[in-house]
Amino acid sequence: MDIIKTLAQELQIKSGQAEAAVKLIDEGNTIPFIARYRKEATGSLNDEVLRQLSERLNYLRNLEEKKQQVIASIEEQGKLTEELKSQIEAAQTLVVVDDLYRPYRPKRRTRATVAKEKGLEPLAGLIRLQLTKKPLEEEAQAFLDAEKDVNTVEDALNGASDIIAEAISDEADYRIRIREMTAKNGMILSSAKDPEAESVYEMYYTFSEAVSKIAGHRILALNRGEAEKILTVKVEAPQEDIIRYVEKQVITKNNPNTTPFLQTAIADSYQRLIAPAIEREIRSSLTETAEDGAIRVFGKNLEQLLMQPPIVDQVVLGWDPAFRTGCKISVVDPTGKVLDTTVIYPTAPQNKIEESKSTLKKLIDKYNVTLISLGNGTASRESEIVIVDLLKELNRPIQYVIVNEAGASVYSASKLATEEFPNFDVGQRSAVSMARRLQDPLAELVKIDPKSIGVGQYQHDMNQKKLSEALSGVVEDCVNKVGVDLNTASASLLEYISGISKAVAKNIVAYREENGRFTSRSQLLKVAKLGPKAYEQCAGFTRIINGKNPLDTTAVHPESYDAAKKLLAKLGYELQDITTGSLKGISKKIADYKKLAEELGIGEITLQDIVKELEKPARDPREDMPKPILRSDVLEMKDLTEGMILKGTVRNVIDFGVFVDIGVHQDGLVHISQICDRFIKHPLEAVSVGDIVDVKVLSVDIAKKRIQLTMKGI
Repeated sequence: MDIIKTLAQELQIKSGQAEAAVKLIDEGNTIPFIARYRKEATGSLNDEVLRQLSERLNYLRNLEEKKQQVIASIEEQGKLTEELKSQIEAAQTLVVVDDLYRPYRPKRRTRATVAKEKGLEPLAGLIRLQLTKKPLEEEAQAFLDAEKDVNTVEDALNGASDIIAEAISDEADYRIRIREMTAKNGMILSSAKDPEAESVYEMYYTFSEAVSKIAGHRILALNRGEAEKILTVKVEAPQEDIIRYVEKQVITKNNPNTTPFLQTAIADSYQRLIAPAIEREIRSSLTETAEDGAIRVFGKNLEQLLMQPPIVDQVVLGWDPAFRTGCKISVVDPTGKVLDTTVIYPTAPQNKIEESKSTLKKLIDKYNVTLISLGNGTASRESEIVIVDLLKELNRPIQYVIVNEAGASVYSASKLATEEFPNFDVGQRSAVSMARRLQDPLAELVKIDPKSIGVGQYQHDMNQKKLSEALSGVVEDCVNKVGVDLNTASASLLEYISGISKAVAKNIVAYREENGRFTSRSQLLKVAKLGPKAYEQCAGFTRIINGKNPLDTTAVHPESYDAAKKLLAKLGYELQDITTGSLKGISKKIADYKKLAEELGIGEITLQDIVKELEKPARDPREDMPKPILRSDVLEMKDLTEGMILKGTVRNVIDFGVFVDIGVHQDGLVHISQICDRFIKHPLEAVSVGDIVDVKVLSVDIAKKRIQLTMKGI
């Protein structure tokens, strides 16, 4: 297989792009580095395409390795033909390679191997030839052997049938065709083990859908229902069509002596050997496809969440709501430094509302708090009512935001949080997290296992290794798109920077603590275990504010510093002009990018990137994302009426719709059919997590806590 050609075709890119990307990956370059600083080589392939390419590259290389192992194994047995070798080499998937290898794979003892040991293989071969003119009972007489435990004609014929059944089962072409027929015309069926029991799986108690059409989220739901022993799930194949197909392949002569026998052997082969294996393969394939789809959605949601714009220059009061144990409060300054923490008891059972308000007013006045960040967990609704009452009593403008506290409890109890706040309890840490995830969502959320952030579906039911790798890739891409300040970034943030490991991230923080501020990127080379290759990968994604070299504040890579200096000189500027904002509009001074790039000895795309960066040094790509909705009043479910139009924030996107926070504590569902007037296959085609959208209330069910919304016709 030509792997480069295959990658180019699958990803719809040029062979040269695929070849360059593979070479760069093999040289140990990271995906963010290739995407940002090797655009010339790859033709500007983005990080998403590069990650797909890397994943497929691993699969195809494993496939080629498996092919060579299989060919070597069959050759060792002396059974390799040129035709078989060509078939194996042409195989496009591991499943097909396994099909071709099946007849030659060393087998555990089966009914067929036992029959062969009894000397019944010649009888099976005779029947397969379909030439005998005698009844099979007569042919079987010659194979009776008491020593080999073949005492009757029935023993002999049963053994021959087992050999034929296994031979049919091992035939690669049959398996491939049967798998195709099952995938195309089969049905997925599910039923309840206890039809009277109430559960969330009631819609699957008597369920059937075509294998070829079933949606990924339904596959994952069926798998979960089956794992919880509530559902029985099976694949119903087009058995009659399959048997007819195999009979046509096997029964080539109209022989009344052998035809009925072969028909029975074929039915046995399919039902006992082929069907169970094909069902496992089909379900495994459906699950893998469903998981890949769910992981993609999870990744997209996570990206949108991480790329939410930070709220800067605000003193924030973080509020972790609770009932019995009280609400934990923290105040953090605009840099995220903790100024104060306390506990108040405005909720049941204490209900010390006035006392709590008094405490809050003192904190707000003392630290000049400008924003309250309220977690959306238990007692959030009750806390919100207290906050709104408090805001009415203040003589200063303060607003509040409800933040998603998913993962806060995981972080608060983690080793990382204990190291960061050794003297705080888990509640205080959580309150700090509430405030900080509003000030800089990315910097705070990287401290939490991405799977715990709560923007996916069925995440606990899928391949955890694959999910973790995919989500870590998303976090890595987001952190590198934004860049990090070398003098303020935590080890948790630094470890996601291209080329920096967990150990090196800790070493950077340790170096900073021992030697003071970084004043230049090149100082990174003095950090323990950070060599030239790691420096090459990470340097461009780090930022140094007010350092020795103004280029260190930008995303311009040190390898391009000479070109950037020449460019500035050619346009009549100094290095210091980068930080004064004097370079806005320099792109208009360049008439011919191609010619100038040649003069500077760099690629045209690199030149464009440098100019873009110099015009807006250290520009935060999160600026383009929708800002969170700041609130000053409270709305309850009972206040909602049909037809009411509200502004909300998309909290989660799933296969069948989106959940929107409209400020009533219970997120409303916009079904996929209610998102827009045009047909869409998936909600992500129209909306993303963090989007601010207008919605209309369709229905409210207070008892079931369900709100149905629409985005159409507004």
